[in-house]
Amino acid sequence: MITLRQFSSKPETIPTITSWYLADLGEARGKQELFTKQAPQRLRVLREHALIESAVSSNRIEGVIIDQARVRSIVLGKSHLRDRDEEEVRGYRNALRLIHEQATKLTVSEDTILKLHKLAKGGIWDAGKYKEKESDIIEKSPDGTSRVRFRTVTPVKTPAFIAELINLWNQCLREKWVHPLVAMATFNLDFLCIHPFRDGNGRVSRLLLLLQCYHLGYEVGRYISIERIIEQNKDRYYETLEQSSQGWHEGKHDHWPYINYILYTLKTAYHEFEERVGQLRSPKGAKTELIKSAVNSFSGEFTLSDLERACPSVSRDMIRRVLQELQGIREIECLGRGPGALWRKRGNILKRG
Repeated sequence: MITLRQFSSKPETIPTITSWYLADLGEARGKQELFTKQAPQRLRVLREHALIESAVSSNRIEGVIIDQARVRSIVLGKSHLRDRDEEEVRGYRNALRLIHEQATKLTVSEDTILKLHKLAKGGIWDAGKYKEKESDIIEKSPDGTSRVRFRTVTPVKTPAFIAELINLWNQCLREKWVHPLVAMATFNLDFLCIHPFRDGNGRVSRLLLLLQCYHLGYEVGRYISIERIIEQNKDRYYETLEQSSQGWHEGKHDHWPYINYILYTLKTAYHEFEERVGQLRSPKGAKTELIKSAVNSFSGEFTLSDLERACPSVSRDMIRRVLQELQGIREIECLGRGPGALWRKRGNILKRG
């Protein structure tokens, strides 16, 4: 909230490394459709793995650990739950499914935040409720000593801070103060600094990150677990969070370390996604299938330009070659000449008057 408020009043110059991350992520988003259409069976496997890894990793970051032998039945099945930890893992699974299935209907709102917390906490007594007592972040050392790493927003101010955070997020997207991905990472930082719940703040922040990624058109979290990547870089996660939260209340903090960490995480997820789907192994076949899928999606006549818009990662020459192949086997026909000529599937011939 403090950080987004700063962006509204004094837009900053984006660091060079941030610009690199944004460029890489823009390119990855451009290729996203190609990868999500070329191997349906492989993608189903990736979705299943991502669901399991996300539910387990996000909880494990917070010290919630379950028996590895029961992971699959808890996340994918309906087995009886044995303890509180298993309830929280399945609860997080339920929250993930809600986002995966209804992201377009879920707005970033107070109701959504409370609902995600209620699901992720598995129905504990204060699930879906803001904290009622101070909940400063305490760091405990191996020798038994402890220190206050960060003082969070007080319970009485929490609802107002969350309401302003949501309003600033929506206003930022409308008025384009910064790149949407920078705004998303900033929202994540401010949410964690507000720390609205007694417990479960980290988990809800990761669920909101996934939801906002979907809203912005970055759907890699459906196939690669963002939570697992964060867990693998957990030390850096806590390090950048501490760096960027120092001086937050006074607006004197350096938000870029944490923002860049989030962007790095998304870039890593996309890189892994491309590797797993197998981009280098069969790019030509994958692009051909993408073009054919686009042709089949048209209910009537279409042009070369229509196909280019449907397949932004495929060259015009490649599209032309596939059209010629489909024409040669009489699956489609051309109704004119030149770049603006109309095409249609031969199944539509009888409908032409």
